[in-house]
Amino acid sequence: MKTKILKILRQADTYISGQELCSQLGVSRTAVWKVIQQLKDEGYGIEAVSSKGYTVTSYPDVMTAAEIGSLLPEHALFSDIHYKSVVGSTNDEAKLMAENGAPEGTLVVTECQEKGKGRLGRTWVSPSGENIYMSFVLRPQIEPTNASMLTLIAAMAVLDAIHNQGIDAKIKWPNDIVNDGKKLCGILTEMSSQMECINYIVVGIGINVHQRTFDEPIQATAASLDLAAGKTVKRSQVIADVLTAFEHYYQLFLKTEDLNLLKDSYNAQLVNMGKQIRIIDRSGERCGISAGIDDSGCLIAEIDGKTEHIMSGEVSVRGIYGYV
Repeated sequence: MKTKILKILRQADTYISGQELCSQLGVSRTAVWKVIQQLKDEGYGIEAVSSKGYTVTSYPDVMTAAEIGSLLPEHALFSDIHYKSVVGSTNDEAKLMAENGAPEGTLVVTECQEKGKGRLGRTWVSPSGENIYMSFVLRPQIEPTNASMLTLIAAMAVLDAIHNQGIDAKIKWPNDIVNDGKKLCGILTEMSSQMECINYIVVGIGINVHQRTFDEPIQATAASLDLAAGKTVKRSQVIADVLTAFEHYYQLFLKTEDLNLLKDSYNAQLVNMGKQIRIIDRSGERCGISAGIDDSGCLIAEIDGKTEHIMSGEVSVRGIYGYV
């Protein structure tokens, strides 16, 4: 009920009476009053005026299930939302839920990860109360070999959400979001599958939001939304925008089970499109020209007069002179 009351208050142009809330929700005035008090305790500025009703004057920077749910459209895919103050990693938490039968669209959000994970086995440092750490469960009926493309779709969704904050950002293949040459976001996709069947996929997303200082190893290559926007960004709105955009792109992906309908949009936002890049893998380092992605999400690169289609896997792509 808390989610529904918040949604109604958000959508109201002015005050909404307690009686109107009771009528829409089919509950008593006492039940509404209790929820209003809970919201005030959580930091919401709610003004109550006799004969007028309630209106919200300010919203706290919280990532509760009610807050996020109130920002999502009706009948959204991501309706089973779990907020936890601390977890080991949201990916591990979501995988455990998936193993126990959690439906597609289950979302895990936390203030702090004690064992955050990044791509290629890296650690994702996760200070409490500053950033977004979230993971969600998918159960697509697709070939397991096509699952890696969901990482690129997640990057597109995050980019949309960041653009909504007025921040100029691009994608660095396959899934990093960068602003002014610095990384704002990391995405990690993990899968449980059998030979020809996916049991579940977990997409983990970490977005730097309020963080203003970074440890030495990433100091030169990391940034945050607050730093990029020059303002304080509400994390719940970013999360809701990511989920809404992802659902849209996900439905397009399921129509073809590849990126045919999405690659042009992705390539238009690719930071190294048409530029020189360095490709770093186990065999060493080589240089080429980025020509965007193909239908399967591989990076097309012109190297020594030949066209290569590079899978993400155990490979990193950098600019000629640095991270981008």
